[in-house]
Amino acid sequence: MRKNILLLFALLASFTAHAQQMASGYVFEDTNKNGRKDRREAGIPDVAVSNGIEVTVTNDKGHYSLPAGTDNTIFVIKPSGYGIPVDEHFIPRYYYHHKPEGSPGSFRYKGVPPTGELPGSINFALYKQDEPNDFTTVVFGDPQPYSIQDLDYFSQKIVADVQKTGKTLFGISLGDIVGDNLDLQPVYKERMKRLQLPWYNVMGNHDMNYDATSDILSDETFQQNFGLANLAFNYGDAHFVILDNILYPDPRGGKGYWAGYREDQLRFLENNLKRVPKNKLVVLSQHIQMKDNTGRSYRLEDRQRIFDLLKDFENVLIMSAHTHLQDQIEYTEIDGWQGKKPLHEYNVGTTSGDWYSGKLDERGLPDATMRDGTPQGYAFLHIKGNQYTVDYKVAGRNPDYQMNIYAPKVVPHNGRTTSQVVVNFFMGSKNDAVEYKIDDGKWRRMRYLEAVDPNYTIKLIEWDFTEKLLPGRRPSNAVNSTHLWAGGIQLDLEPGEHTIYVRATDRFGKAHYGQKTYKILAP
Repeated sequence: MRKNILLLFALLASFTAHAQQMASGYVFEDTNKNGRKDRREAGIPDVAVSNGIEVTVTNDKGHYSLPAGTDNTIFVIKPSGYGIPVDEHFIPRYYYHHKPEGSPGSFRYKGVPPTGELPGSINFALYKQDEPNDFTTVVFGDPQPYSIQDLDYFSQKIVADVQKTGKTLFGISLGDIVGDNLDLQPVYKERMKRLQLPWYNVMGNHDMNYDATSDILSDETFQQNFGLANLAFNYGDAHFVILDNILYPDPRGGKGYWAGYREDQLRFLENNLKRVPKNKLVVLSQHIQMKDNTGRSYRLEDRQRIFDLLKDFENVLIMSAHTHLQDQIEYTEIDGWQGKKPLHEYNVGTTSGDWYSGKLDERGLPDATMRDGTPQGYAFLHIKGNQYTVDYKVAGRNPDYQMNIYAPKVVPHNGRTTSQVVVNFFMGSKNDAVEYKIDDGKWRRMRYLEAVDPNYTIKLIEWDFTEKLLPGRRPSNAVNSTHLWAGGIQLDLEPGEHTIYVRATDRFGKAHYGQKTYKILAP
């Protein structure tokens, strides 16, 4: 009997020790960049480290300690002024997966292999770097290749188009890294290393393990290929957070997904933001846009908790993709936002455009214009101190190509017409000023409208009225654009060619210009 009681106590002690095991180690300055903590390499104090829920900071010797379960990733939150080692594909190595038994072996796409027992010391290497407060980040929306052919399009039209400067520090892809075929994720990484930039990747709804029976297992392959779906890091005066905002399987039932967060994700965000000064710029990157006041596509109580956690920060930017459109969204009190100024979400146009559809050009690359008339492209996020601006770059065009103008080719002199000048200002939003003039006339404000871009309609008409097959694939049907402006066409000028000049001033105060000609013909 006594032996049985002693055995029971031993088993309980063993179970308790296993359940309460702690991950510990050092965050250190890797002066020789060999990835190992050598005896003379000092620890770095006051660096945040997390297990995905709790966030602690290193002591004066760079040491940390955190609880670790049987399926935990321990990761460092990069401080400003320090770099993180990257692997051969330029994926930052800021984490250690602790999965003694590995990811589920029954999944179609494999995840993290078994890691074995928890190491005695999990150390994270950092190295000092000259990190300016004035820098640029490259931002990709939805690469989403479904095939090697799509990856070729992406590589040739997007990756090869990116021009770095000395201020370009890293990049972010905002989810749907691939289109359901997770075997393409390593190929994507191979193509991306051409940019020679540290690259962070957001998880999208087409990057999930559909075999998962609970949301916490839906990112197993993503973890193996990219590290973590929830993380944070600092550059200059900006604090970046990346969250997986897809709940799969849908907690409401059915086979789909719902936008929102698990409790552990929200607790991580809360614990992390407690240590971020309120005057820092906070940039939250996630896949699905939050523009939903109905709750059908986004769990509203989760969105409200995000709003509440961010409301006291002076400057916040949310970046998303998913829609294959481009939209500047503002949240105010009516949406539940309680910050001092409207909350800006930039729903970024996608690198796959309209899923690589449209006519093929002379290089064999698809037009891929999005359904709202935004051409395929990517963005540059410019940060200076705790302020930001954004530029959209159309793939294959000069950086100053920021709008598309629709106007009739000919109109009758002193006649009548229902034609209009319609401007699609790709980065525009409802409160921007868009003006036009004809020849040397006066600048006049254009009227904002949400409608289908007529230039995009022309693309669809070409596909539907052709009498021979066109190379490529017909684009998706049009949707209303949130960045259109209209104005009347002038008929009372002298017959001949005239020029329409357009000036659009974006939310950051930067002016952009475009022009188009039309002819006035005498009857």
